[in-house]
Amino acid sequence: MSSPTHIRTRRVFYIPGYDPFHPRRYRELYRKEAAAQAEISGYDIALRPKTTKGPYGWHVTSTQDDATVETDIEVLYWSDIVRDSMGGSIPATYLALLRTASVYIFTGALFRLMRLRKGPIIAALYPVVFLLVQLLAAVAIGFLAAVLFLVLAGTVPMVKPGWLLTAICAGGGVVVGVFVLRWFKARDSRFFAYYLMHDYSFSARYLGGNPKALEDRISTFADTIADALGSAYDEVLIVGHSSGAHIAVSILSDLFRQGRVPAQGPTLSFLSLGQVVPMVSFLPKAQRLRADLAYLCARDELTWVDVTAPGDGCAFALCDPVSVTGVAPQGKRWPLILSAAFTQTLSPERWKELRWRFFRLHFQYLCAFDRPDHYDYFRITAGPLTLYDRYCDKAPSKSLIDTPVNKYRSVA
Repeated sequence: MSSPTHIRTRRVFYIPGYDPFHPRRYRELYRKEAAAQAEISGYDIALRPKTTKGPYGWHVTSTQDDATVETDIEVLYWSDIVRDSMGGSIPATYLALLRTASVYIFTGALFRLMRLRKGPIIAALYPVVFLLVQLLAAVAIGFLAAVLFLVLAGTVPMVKPGWLLTAICAGGGVVVGVFVLRWFKARDSRFFAYYLMHDYSFSARYLGGNPKALEDRISTFADTIADALGSAYDEVLIVGHSSGAHIAVSILSDLFRQGRVPAQGPTLSFLSLGQVVPMVSFLPKAQRLRADLAYLCARDELTWVDVTAPGDGCAFALCDPVSVTGVAPQGKRWPLILSAAFTQTLSPERWKELRWRFFRLHFQYLCAFDRPDHYDYFRITAGPLTLYDRYCDKAPSKSLIDTPVNKYRSVA
């Protein structure tokens, strides 16, 4: 293999997962974790305000391996769509629970997904179980409160027992039950039950298809990336995290189909992190996504690397999203499946600290590792090597899962 050529400029488009928060959190996360990784790994990295026209981003200057690279990073956010999809009321959430559970059970998707990884299935069942526990707790406490009100009312002189008194005390119990449910919801930043329920419901509501708002946003994102591909950058890197991975698959497929990837343009790279593609591609109306997976995996003009870790209980770790979906064509090239191996790339002390913080571990791909190996988010996004040059001689993970288990394989 010839020696890799150090690049000098890069444009990165980061596509977050199902996240209702403002994208500034990703800039702050990058700033903090990049500084930590640079100190550990011995390179220089600095952030300053964005220099591009994008709605939200930042500029990175980094010197690694005696080469300085200028990188423009932009967040392609869809948090407004996420917020609109999150029903504000408690009844709406329980309705979403019933709909989502019905979809995954009666389509058979749940049982096929369980043949891949248990972690994300447990993560999917968690909000169902915990929301039901909340409901049972509210009913039990409300019932006890109603009984207590009735007993106390019976001790008051001149108050006669009867159906009206019983109804009033029962109404008081309902009020207490509603208060309990609202108490749990107000603390969902600790429990994540409502958040995760809406996340899984987003795909289940359309049986794996994209709502119009998301399709429109995919088109807008494609326009933005197409502009960068027509510029003088050395590399254009798309990073799709969690649910953002399958959105990136559709964006890139659209760009290729529309002939908007110039043959002599920047090197085009795609990094998917902590992907949950099977949660969508295993649903009956995910024909669009399945077609995009089958199409993108065979493109010679692209480098696609998929990084997950068995320690991430929210991702389908080391599962080839194309193959397990059952749409791998002859001539399939991508993705290259690699492990971030949290138990090896994090020190025992750090792993012990993070092991049971499941939501935080799902974001570890964007953070610093105190025992870094081949995967370093800040070398990939700000270093002098393209994604291809960094991983062209890397073998897939030995724990790769590529057995087709999906029932639904029709494509758009």
